[in-house]
Amino acid sequence: MITVRKAEDRGVADHGWLKSFHTFSFADYYDPAHMGVGNLRVINDDRIAPGTGFGTHGHRDMEIVSYVLEGELAHRDSMGNGTAIRPGEVQRMTAGTGVRHSEFNHAQGQTTHFLQIWLLPAGAGLAPGYEQKEFGAADKRGRLRLVAAPDGRDGAVTLHADASIRAGLFDGDESAELALDPKRLAYVHVAEGEVTLNGTHRLAAGDGATLDGEGLLTLSRGRGADVLVFDLARV
Repeated sequence: MITVRKAEDRGVADHGWLKSFHTFSFADYYDPAHMGVGNLRVINDDRIAPGTGFGTHGHRDMEIVSYVLEGELAHRDSMGNGTAIRPGEVQRMTAGTGVRHSEFNHAQGQTTHFLQIWLLPAGAGLAPGYEQKEFGAADKRGRLRLVAAPDGRDGAVTLHADASIRAGLFDGDESAELALDPKRLAYVHVAEGEVTLNGTHRLAAGDGATLDGEGLLTLSRGRGADVLVFDLARV
């Protein structure tokens, strides 16, 4: 079964300096029918205005992944990390027993567009951790590149959750397929562009789809598509 979640049906928060679209319930947006998929709890599609950002705040017992699409995201945390995340880079932060951090767009005249993703960790009370890696366009062109996984295999960032994330770029005749375990869940999120899922479902930017009991996922007929595919535990 494939269930599509259209972009226009998401929650929206417009704070002036930040415009955020919530695929699942988050902050003041609450929809009991959309609390997450498996152990995936948050996909926030965020745009941060130039010279603004999130001040220092705390997290705990969550795996947080940031995926930058445009601009640059400056990150600083209580573990001593101070970095910039750019398009093509994936950041994983294990909040564990507690982390405080800030995220800013220091650029003038350029909006930062990124996805903030939260997954339930494999256990509570993990040691805080941080990792960041680059996955260039060539790595993702016409394929689903593993970018986050529990064992960090194939150069992916190590995710302390029973989940994995793949990213792909698709245009024209480019296509990819991925075998799925029907006992698990999969979720597709289109970050940019358009793509066709399993030959019948046309998805545009901001759209998502849950695959439940499916054995195969295919992506084809892309048009400037940047797509994330999640393999998820049932919880």
